[in-house]
Amino acid sequence: MEPYGRESRLQGFAAFCVLAKNRKAPMIGRLSGLYVITDAQLRPDRTHEQIARAAIEGGAGLVQIRDKHASDRDFYEAALQIREVTEEAGVLFFVNDRIDIAGAVGADGVNIGQSDLPVEIARGLLGEGVIIGVSATDIEQAKQAQEDGADYIGFGPIFPTTTKSDSGPVTGLETLRRICHEVSLPVVAIGGICLDNIGSVAANGAACAAVVSSVVCAEDMVKATADMAEEFHKFIGW
Repeated sequence: MEPYGRESRLQGFAAFCVLAKNRKAPMIGRLSGLYVITDAQLRPDRTHEQIARAAIEGGAGLVQIRDKHASDRDFYEAALQIREVTEEAGVLFFVNDRIDIAGAVGADGVNIGQSDLPVEIARGLLGEGVIIGVSATDIEQAKQAQEDGADYIGFGPIFPTTTKSDSGPVTGLETLRRICHEVSLPVVAIGGICLDNIGSVAANGAACAAVVSSVVCAEDMVKATADMAEEFHKFIGW
């Protein structure tokens, strides 16, 4: 019975992708709070799905899968698992970089970098109902992403980080604050964010705080997520 059940789920997700192309407005109103990025390389003993489940249990409102080393098939399978988990929990699910995988599993959104396909092309492939975020490392890139039609800006690294080797120089809180004031899109702050500094990210205008190692490498991923989500919301609007 399992192969049949899995085939049915795949057909359901294919139908979801078609419907997503017809949705008029992305779910930007839900782009708020803790944004957990899975990374199975940091803790090989933990799968993307396990990280996603812990993040959801801890109160994360958004989960993104990121894997620079997996094969296409393995990435797809992991993304499909998280799509099922997030859809059941009512949590937004984004895919990093891989527009094809995002479309294949019916993800709510995709985050693309400066060297990935342009926003216009991604929009044409995924449809108006899918959220498209663009990574930026300075104000000029953020403004260009807004002009190109992005739905949110992924900005950073705010603090020093070793999670992403090509993250670029530290941008800092002052630049984060300027971007949050100079662009009209929600800003997702990323880079070196942990329990000790997540409040300052919220206080400087970020709609979301994206975290990786602070959850993935925590002894208790559920507690780590819950603690940071609570701390972030204390400082929103300061």
